[in-house]
Amino acid sequence: MNGSIQKITILGSTGSIGVSTLDVLARHPDRYRVFALSGYRQLDRLAQQCRRFEPVFAVVPDEDSARRLGELLEGSPVRILVGESALAEIASHDETDVVMAAIVGAAGLPAGIAAARAGKKILLANKESLVMAGRVFLDACEAGGATVLPIDSEHNAVFQCLPDGRNCAGVRRILLTASGGPFRLMSLEAMAGVTAAQACEHPNWKMGRKISVDSATMMNKGLELIEAHYLFDVPDTGLDVVVHPQSIVHSMVEYADGSTLAQLGNPDMRTPIAHALAYPERIESGVDMLRLAEIGRLDFEAPDPERFACLRLARDALRAEGAAPAVLNAANEVAVESFLAGRIGFLDIGRLNERVLGRLGGDAAGACLDSVLDIDRRARAEARAFVDGACP
Repeated sequence: MNGSIQKITILGSTGSIGVSTLDVLARHPDRYRVFALSGYRQLDRLAQQCRRFEPVFAVVPDEDSARRLGELLEGSPVRILVGESALAEIASHDETDVVMAAIVGAAGLPAGIAAARAGKKILLANKESLVMAGRVFLDACEAGGATVLPIDSEHNAVFQCLPDGRNCAGVRRILLTASGGPFRLMSLEAMAGVTAAQACEHPNWKMGRKISVDSATMMNKGLELIEAHYLFDVPDTGLDVVVHPQSIVHSMVEYADGSTLAQLGNPDMRTPIAHALAYPERIESGVDMLRLAEIGRLDFEAPDPERFACLRLARDALRAEGAAPAVLNAANEVAVESFLAGRIGFLDIGRLNERVLGRLGGDAAGACLDSVLDIDRRARAEARAFVDGACP
């Protein structure tokens, strides 16, 4: 470290990743300062964060939210900005050194592209940026001179197991671990009737509702396969998933000489956040050290392809390339939103995803942000038609 304080912008500060990031930053006031925050629905939490960390800017989605936040922050010097353009502004601002990209879903992509074009150090928790627009995003990073460090625990683990974080020379296979979620041992018949509350009760991790459902369907692991393909430039044949119920081994890298390197740690997102913030140094994160003697055992098993159809669909999308990953991501966001709203059943998530991927997955990939967003819009419309019963 050169002694200067780094200024951090957190896109999605009120979500679980944003809250964990602020916890780590608070432990190192001599190294980091919060420059800007953004939130969506949780305005009370955003106001509390602004009061504590005193950012220069806070971004909310609309004017009503801005008025409400202004009332909550009466007398505060924090400047309130509104809308998607404001997210891009704080992500690319000259005073921003590091961007934590933690907005869930496609909504985080434009600001992530803005940070990439501005050459920022990007801590990437928004996997959809690579799933939707892998080549577009990476080209923007290369053109802008941005650095990308993965925050997903699995990709961060792989990063830690590779020389210089990305050199895959001599690598035979990357293994992403998955907890299996809350329904790992449940029959398909029983899964048909599970509720949103059950799907959001992850056995190991504290996560937002959308990501919790993705974990329950294992779509999150499928999206992570696609993300790993772009992050580490590894083909589908060099990527695999293994179920590990304890969530202690976060991923593994197999080498040609028979060695397998693994990164272990308690299931707490503050570990990868602290690693990426300080890389290549190490800083205290607030996470307890592992006590392997108390854990006693580490189990591994292959994922059940019938129970986790979404994992199969993600592999199909990765092999198909083109627009398929973006189509699948868009369909899944609509499917999960509809499930959480009680409009479709849990197993309908996979059925909807398969229908939309079959209809639009063969389209060509978007070569720029606008074309990627157009693919996203068309896939969402198709998915909503399915939910509304308009599809034959």
